[in-house]
Amino acid sequence: MPPRVAPPHAVPPGLAPPQPPFQRDIGQLDRAVNDLRRRAPDFSAASPLLPGQQAALLLVLSVLIAGLFLLDDFGFVLWSLTIAVPFLMISALRIAALWRAVGMPQQPPDPGWLDRRYDNRLPTFSVLAPLYREASVVSALVDAMSRLDYPHDRLEILFITEADDAATRRALLRTGLHANMRIVTVPPGLPKTKPRALNYALQDARGTLVAVFDAEDHPDPDQLRLAALAFVLGGPRLACVQARLVVSNPDDSFLSRQFTLEYAALFGGVLPALDYLRLPIPLGGTSNHFRRDVLLKCGGWDPFNVTEDADLGIRLARLGYEVSIIDSETMEEAPVRWGVWLGQRTRWIKGWMQTYLVHMRRPFRLWQDLGAWRFAGFQVTISAMLISMLAHPWFYILAGYHALLGERILPDSHPLLWLFGINLIVGYGSAALLIVATSVEMGLAARLFSVIFLPVYWLAISFAAYRAVIDLVSRPFFWEKTMHGGGASPAAARRRRRRKR
Repeated sequence: MPPRVAPPHAVPPGLAPPQPPFQRDIGQLDRAVNDLRRRAPDFSAASPLLPGQQAALLLVLSVLIAGLFLLDDFGFVLWSLTIAVPFLMISALRIAALWRAVGMPQQPPDPGWLDRRYDNRLPTFSVLAPLYREASVVSALVDAMSRLDYPHDRLEILFITEADDAATRRALLRTGLHANMRIVTVPPGLPKTKPRALNYALQDARGTLVAVFDAEDHPDPDQLRLAALAFVLGGPRLACVQARLVVSNPDDSFLSRQFTLEYAALFGGVLPALDYLRLPIPLGGTSNHFRRDVLLKCGGWDPFNVTEDADLGIRLARLGYEVSIIDSETMEEAPVRWGVWLGQRTRWIKGWMQTYLVHMRRPFRLWQDLGAWRFAGFQVTISAMLISMLAHPWFYILAGYHALLGERILPDSHPLLWLFGINLIVGYGSAALLIVATSVEMGLAARLFSVIFLPVYWLAISFAAYRAVIDLVSRPFFWEKTMHGGGASPAAARRRRRRKR
């Protein structure tokens, strides 16, 4: 078993009293940055690629390249299978998600469980909202947090700001924070990432449960109640529940429309399927809810991983805990402009690469932690996904070489050509069907024409993947900031979706 991480200090009962809006606790910052890598270095991305992994990666690439040039047709077959197999694995996951979405729709909880006569029995809740240069959306965020239907005396909301972001703090103070809201300011330091800020604020949080929301999020008002209910029903091994993310500005641009359909398939199909199949769930970066004691035992978030949510989901699975999905929505703004989308997607993919490298440092230990079934699921959800992103453009390159130059790479009857054809048909077909099924369920049927542009969107993702490789080598801990504030009103988006259902 990998080293388990013990909590650094006991959790006092109840909620902490309000703290000053600016505090410089260097010891607290040191724990936020270094606790995980000191107590469980195998789980930390502080050293992105260990020497043994560098040698193994170099060896694999050398064999593949040498095979392509020295083994003639066999080398081509080797490369082709390397490209094709991950696509088939991802397609199989989408087909399972489609079956789950169509054949087993999620049932909403019995509203009797939400009886407010028992509010005094609800667990205390801490909401963490990390902000950086978000003055333009602060007012809407505070309004969304104030709408959370949870007893105020059992709820605290921490707005986390960086030391050099006085503008966001001023904007927060101008909104007139409620008595259960306060500002936590993270002292200067590196790496300057969202998980570092979360770890810092977690030491101030005193709720039994902890939720994370982003600056542009607008959760359903009853989401905290549903999360608390899920923990009551889920038992002590349930460490985290994830709510669905839904795009609030689907019609702002080509990218926001594609993002909308992508989120519908992910949160309406793929993640519920992973939950049903008992496979590790790479968490979304927001609207996840944790047991605070388990979060501390697992070492919190990795401040050196720029997709800290996916990493934490895998770590929880390795330590024997469960993650589940709840039937609740959070409206979130999708990037509208190319530059913003590309920066965000590059960061996500770079973090998935970090996550894979961290957890594959000792593959046999990972196998022991997860078991054969969940180990295979990890390879599909992380490894196969990354290989597919990087390999996808080569299908078009090979097809273009074959068509434009008039040269036959392989005979028309060669099995690899059939494999390529089946791969493309099954890959795009399974993705399109899953998007259609989940989008109709979520009231997005009017935007399904955008499915025909899926190949273009996938090529854009592949471009971001190659950019992520460069970023991982040159600046592994750099957090490429996603700017918010240009999207449509989440409340208006909800009204539109309800009318179309």
